[in-house]
This record gives sequence, structure tokens and C-alpha cells, in this order.
Amino acid sequence: MSEVRTSRHKNGKRSFVGDQRGAAAFEMAIIYLVLVFSLLLPLADLAIAGFRFISAQQALRDMGQRTQYSPPADVTDPSVISAWKSALPATISGFTITPQVYCGSPGTVAPCSSGAASIVKYYTFSTTFTLTPMVLGSALCSSCTITYTQRFQ
Repeated sequence: MSEVRTSRHKNGKRSFVGDQRGAAAFEMAIIYLVLVFSLLLPLADLAIAGFRFISAQQALRDMGQRTQYSPPADVTDPSVISAWKSALPATISGFTITPQVYCGSPGTVAPCSSGAASIVKYYTFSTTFTLTPMVLGSALCSSCTITYTQRFQ
């Protein structure tokens, strides 16, 4: 039969200072909490933000691909541009997308003047998504807007 040794004080009473059998279990709980709150939750915030950004960017690219095959017929006519915008889908993959047509090289919003119709024309799509970060609230945006630009001439 094995005998458990414990340290004793001079007066013969048992001391718990020498018995450290449960110390590792107690320290592990503290280390676990520090790791979860300082490492894993911020990484989860970044992962969620990354997935939302990639999804929104892909929705914008999908809209760009859609408009590449059906551009507005006449960028000088406001009614044609309005009809073109209303024919586009309002949401793609749950993201509300706002299309704009620009003419010229710094870019003026269409309808274009008849002389500027032959100059570079391009689309700009924008969407907004929201984040609710658990830890990185001050470092990440809560309402993020991204844009995607594509030339169509």
C-alpha cells in the first residue's frame, strides 16, 4: 500500500502549501480564459468580417458580370438609364446594390452630354453590410460600404 506524504509544520499539523496537486488544474482555467478572450474572440471577429466582405464583393462582381452583357442602350437619355437601372436586380445574395453609370475621365454621373458619350464610360456598384464585432468594435466598421468599378466601353 502506498502512503501519501504531506508536509508537516513543526507543531505536527498538516500544511497545504506543500501539497500542489490541484494547482495545474486551477492555472489551466485561468490560461483558458485569457486565450479565449484575447486570441480566439478577436480572430472570430476578423473571420466574420472577412466572410461578409468577400460575400459583398462577390455580389458586386456578379452585378458587374450581369451588366457587362446588358449595358444601357443610350447613356445620353435619362429615361433609358432609369429603365436600365430598374431592370437590374435590386439585391444579389442578400446585398442591396446601388448602380451608377459615369461618363468621362474624372467621371460625371449619367446621363452624359452628347459630346461626352464617346468618352470612357464605366459602372460603379456599391453595397453596405453591417458587422457586430464581439471584441474588436473600435477596430472594425459597424456599417461598411464597399464599391466595385468596371469599364464598359
